[in-house]
Amino acid sequence: MKKPNIAKWLDGFPLAGKGILLATREKRFVIAAVIAFLFFGTLMNLLSAGTSKFELMYYVGFSGSMGIIWDAFVGVFGWNRIFFEWLPVFLLALMQGILIGLIALLWKKKQGQNSANVQRAGIVTGLIALGAGCPTCGTTLIAPLLGAIFSSGASMVGTVSTIVTVIAIVIAILSLRRLGEETYVIIVNERYLKKKEECEQNR
Repeated sequence: MKKPNIAKWLDGFPLAGKGILLATREKRFVIAAVIAFLFFGTLMNLLSAGTSKFELMYYVGFSGSMGIIWDAFVGVFGWNRIFFEWLPVFLLALMQGILIGLIALLWKKKQGQNSANVQRAGIVTGLIALGAGCPTCGTTLIAPLLGAIFSSGASMVGTVSTIVTVIAIVIAILSLRRLGEETYVIIVNERYLKKKEECEQNR
């Protein structure tokens, strides 16, 4: 019996989770994710009160500005922050870090792959049937990147920040699902091809 579209769509989340776990073993992903997490987290803390902190930095000089930036940086980890104000910022920064890490990883891997290699890997056909999509057919990375930037700005809008933050988290989750699936397909495809080549060489 054919699954409803919504059930098939939901099936993509476990696959995306596996893709993100596989990505954590890749050095490029880890470096990009950590840098993006710290950058977006610090930026959101700086802009949590609108532009007032930046205006204050203009008057307090270099050392004072560094103090404000340092406070925003350690605030990413909850230092001197109210838990329920810190948690959304932390979650958004974490998702942005993962998103940027996946984008950096996929960008590199898509440059190193070609359609001929993908067509030789029978496992990819099965993954595509699950709804993962084609890993090398030109799927754009721009939309998730824009989603990352938009969702990072969600906590900067004062009184409507809760609504926008929720929207931002939804955008980030959808982007993570898409990129996580693609990451899973590409990494599994690479492993399949590597094992296949090793078997051919040992014959």
